[in-house]
Amino acid sequence: MIPQDSALVAAPVRGPRIAAARARIGELARFGSVGALAFVVDVGLMNLLRFGPGEILGAKPLTAKVVSVAMATMVAWLGNRYWTFSDRRSSSRGRELAGFAVVSVGGLVIAVGCLWFSHYVLGLTSPLADNISANVVGLVLGTAFRYLAYRRFVFNSVPDADLVRA
Repeated sequence: MIPQDSALVAAPVRGPRIAAARARIGELARFGSVGALAFVVDVGLMNLLRFGPGEILGAKPLTAKVVSVAMATMVAWLGNRYWTFSDRRSSSRGRELAGFAVVSVGGLVIAVGCLWFSHYVLGLTSPLADNISANVVGLVLGTAFRYLAYRRFVFNSVPDADLVRA
């Protein structure tokens, strides 16, 4: 009789778990990359609108944030649909975009709420304070909310088992 090594016996149980963990880590890395690009669009556009040439929305920080988040949302939807969650997307682009928009509005409310609280309640009105409240605190809270909600409610088709194993 061949002695059974406990690592060999446990390997079939751990194999799917390791593959699932690797798939999740890859998904999180792609989500983070798409989010980083959307972040650059969001922060860049917000600051351009508020403090750039002509200060187009210089006196309207909330409007500037809404516009910048709307543009960043489109960048994020394209990246998440075609890259991050490409194995989980459904055939209904319209339904996904609508769900993505609803979840993104939730993230927007979080970011704008942080900016509103800092700017109007605490009276912190400097460019640095606006960026920290909206683009650091709001971003961290909004990102956690978005990832969980996108995965659960938007890109919720069952992934192809062959893609998860790859």
